[in-house]
Amino acid sequence: MTTNDKSASPNRWKWKGWAICATALVSFAAGSLSTVRLVHLQRARAESSRVFELLIYHARPGQGPALESLFRDVSKLQARHNLEVVGFWVPNDDPAWKDTLIYLVAQPSREQATKNWSALHADPDFPPYRKLGEALIQKEGDEFKVDEVYMRPTDYSAMK
Repeated sequence: MTTNDKSASPNRWKWKGWAICATALVSFAAGSLSTVRLVHLQRARAESSRVFELLIYHARPGQGPALESLFRDVSKLQARHNLEVVGFWVPNDDPAWKDTLIYLVAQPSREQATKNWSALHADPDFPPYRKLGEALIQKEGDEFKVDEVYMRPTDYSAMK
């Protein structure tokens, strides 16, 4: 009986070896197909018309916290008009950026962005916020100091 166990053992290991190889091969194929599918999805997203809008508000000296507080409330109104704010930021260390509020808005397209902003500005709840903001934001001549740029994601960007 001991002899039979020894002769069966190499065959069993040989079978397990093939099973492990087959499992690895199937896993590799499934992973490759999944990767190809994800790459295709990312390429399709990169070719979409989605845009991001970066806005940098420069508050009057000492008014940064007040501007931040104002946007805390405005963000609720922005959401009502499909302005998908990705995030708000205030710089930490550089004193030159002390009274600055930065935020990023994701939009399905530039055209939809125009519609969403127009809807926000036409909302009867918006004018009081605009009035409060005018007192907080720096002006250069007749223009408020707000930097705004629309951006498209690159094909290798994690966020699309």
